[in-house]
Amino acid sequence: MLYDESLFHYLAETDPEIMEAMQGELDRQQGQLEMIASENFASKAVLAALSNPMQNKYAEGYPKKRYYGGCTYVDMAEHLARERAKELFGAEHANVQPHSGTQANISAYLAFIQPGDKIMGMSLSHGGHLSHGHPVNFSGMFFEVAHYEVDRQTRQLDYDALEKQVLAEKPKLLVAGASAYPRIIDFPRLREICDRVGAVLMVDIAHIAGLVAAGIHPSPVPYADVVTSTTHKTLRGPRGGLILCPERFAKAVDKFNFPGTQGGPFMHVIAAKAVCFKEAMTEEFKAYQRQIVANARKLAAVLMESGFDVVSGGTDTHLFLVDLSGRSLTGKVAEKALEKAGITVNKNTVPFDEQSPFVTSGIRVGTPALTTRGMKEPEMEEVGTLMVKVLEHIEDDAVIAEVREATSDLARRFPLYE
Repeated sequence: MLYDESLFHYLAETDPEIMEAMQGELDRQQGQLEMIASENFASKAVLAALSNPMQNKYAEGYPKKRYYGGCTYVDMAEHLARERAKELFGAEHANVQPHSGTQANISAYLAFIQPGDKIMGMSLSHGGHLSHGHPVNFSGMFFEVAHYEVDRQTRQLDYDALEKQVLAEKPKLLVAGASAYPRIIDFPRLREICDRVGAVLMVDIAHIAGLVAAGIHPSPVPYADVVTSTTHKTLRGPRGGLILCPERFAKAVDKFNFPGTQGGPFMHVIAAKAVCFKEAMTEEFKAYQRQIVANARKLAAVLMESGFDVVSGGTDTHLFLVDLSGRSLTGKVAEKALEKAGITVNKNTVPFDEQSPFVTSGIRVGTPALTTRGMKEPEMEEVGTLMVKVLEHIEDDAVIAEVREATSDLARRFPLYE
C-alpha cells in the first residue's frame, strides 16, 4: 500500500475521516482506468518530496535573495529545480515558483503586455484553455481578446488563415498551445507570423511538456519569447507551474511572479518539481513518452475502426477527441456511462460544437496515466473495445456491469502503486 500505516498513523489517529477519504481516492485510482488527458500518476519519489518539512518554510524572493532568513536548504532545492528545468528544456532561464499553469500564464502575460492590450488565443471550444482569453477567466477580463479557430474541414490549425487573422487583428501577444488539440504545433511558423506584426509569442505547453522534454514534440523554446507549463500532466510531476524564457526577459518574468502575482512559494512542491525534472532526464522517461503517443494512436485507431468520429482523424500527441454528435449522444452522458464502467474520461467541447460546455458533443481521451501503469498497444486494443461496447450500449446496465468487471481485471493486472 502507498499509505503505510507506520507513516500515516498520526493522520489516522488525528483525522480518520480524512484518512478514509485519502484511502478511498487511492482505491479509486487503483481500480479504475484513468484516461483524463490532463491527469497522471506521480512517482513515489515525487510523492515523498511533496510530504516534507520544506512545506513549513516561508521563502519569499529567490535563491540568495530572500526576504526571510533560514533559507539555506530551500535555496538548494530551488536552485536544483531551476537548473534541471533549464537543462531539460534547453532554456536560458526558468522560474519554478508558479503555483499552477494558470498562475504561470498570469505572470507571463504581465511581464510582456499591459492590461487592456490585445491578445489572440485558441478558442476554448476548438482546443484552447480558459487562460487563453476566455471571458470568464482573468485573461478575458484584463485583456482585449480575439480568438482563432481550427479549419472546419480538417479540424486542424490553418496557419495561412491564422496569419491573415493576425495581420488584421494586430495583437500585442499571440498565445499558442492547447488543452484539447491533438496535432503537432508549428512553432517556427508561429514565430514568423508574430514577427510580421511585432507580437510577443507565448507558448503554453502544459499538456505536451513531457513530450517536448523527451523530444517527441518539437520544442517552442528556440522560437517563443516565453513558455509556460504545468509540471504534472505528461511531465508526471507535482501539481504546479513553470515559466521558461531567454535570459533577457528573466528579470521581468521573475518580478511579475514575485512580488507581482504571488507571495511565498510552495517549497515542498518546488522540491518535488526538482525530482520530476531529474526523472524526466532519463532514457526510461523518453521511452515512456514514446509509448504514450503510440498508445494514443492505437486507441484512436480502434475507435475509428468502429465508426467513431475522432476529431482531425487521429492524434500526434497524448490525447484525442471523439465527436459524438453524429450518434445523438452527448459528452455528458458518455462520461457518466464510461465512469460507471470503470473508465474515467471527461466531456469536452469539439470544434464548432452546438452543445453547451456543460453538456458538450464530445469526450477527451488521454493515455498518460494508463501508460504510467505499464499498458501498451495490446491493452489499448482491449480498452478501445470496451469503450466502444459502452458507447454503443449506453443505457444497457448489464453491458456496463460486464465492462466494469473487465476494467477492474485490467486495473488489477497493472497495479498503480505496488
